[in-house]
Amino acid sequence: MFPAERKSKILEYLRKKQRATVKELSSLVGVSEATLRSDLQLMEEEGLLQRTHGGAMIAEEMQTDIAFAVREKRNNEEKSAIGSTAAMLPQDGQCILLDASSTALEMAKALKSRQIRLTVVTNGIYAALELKENPNFTVIVVGGVIRAGSVGLEGMLGSSVLNQIHIDTMYASAHGFTLEDGMMDFNVYEVDLKRAMVQASSQVVGLLDHTKLGKRSISSFASARDVEMIITDSDAPQSFIDQLQQRKIKVDIAPPAIYMN
Repeated sequence: MFPAERKSKILEYLRKKQRATVKELSSLVGVSEATLRSDLQLMEEEGLLQRTHGGAMIAEEMQTDIAFAVREKRNNEEKSAIGSTAAMLPQDGQCILLDASSTALEMAKALKSRQIRLTVVTNGIYAALELKENPNFTVIVVGGVIRAGSVGLEGMLGSSVLNQIHIDTMYASAHGFTLEDGMMDFNVYEVDLKRAMVQASSQVVGLLDHTKLGKRSISSFASARDVEMIITDSDAPQSFIDQLQQRKIKVDIAPPAIYMN
């Protein structure tokens, strides 16, 4: 089992049990207790869990991040602004891809009223339901597995469709983005699919509110050099924006006025 897979399995177990001993977790992922302690130390440094005497417990933030309903409400005004800004980018006749993030859902809500012809590929169930209302859109859902608390299809079961279409632009959010590791998420099964989506797309646009910038997670699905543009909100640190621009990554700041819509 690869380290990223161990981390994902440990997090999944802790979400269910809230806390566990080193012995439990080492048995769960099939490694020695010494290796398990090293994993826990790294995961604590990444803010994924809190170590306890003889074990670990899930970090408070990660308890809620798994639930889409909670993520959708978090920083909703910023996400709405970012989604509305991103919705103006697709051009007539293009094929675009939306991930299953709450920010991409906001983009779908704004995009559905545009009078252009589009093919939209997505693994987001809610995004697909929003976009199907526009008769000018062809909506293709990437199949996979759906799990409790999620509204996105995961895994590689339906990913073969990505080899059959040319995708102009992928619009995606992430749990975190750093210049060293790019766009990252904490679910390795979703990361596998997102990597395939990135490979199938000519360019990637990151939909990242200011809380995602400089934040780390378990596994990267797009390096910084894969990202053509980042759309963020007005609370994004100027120092981080400067670093992005130095790397030739375009930055679009969603106007605060959109927050009032």
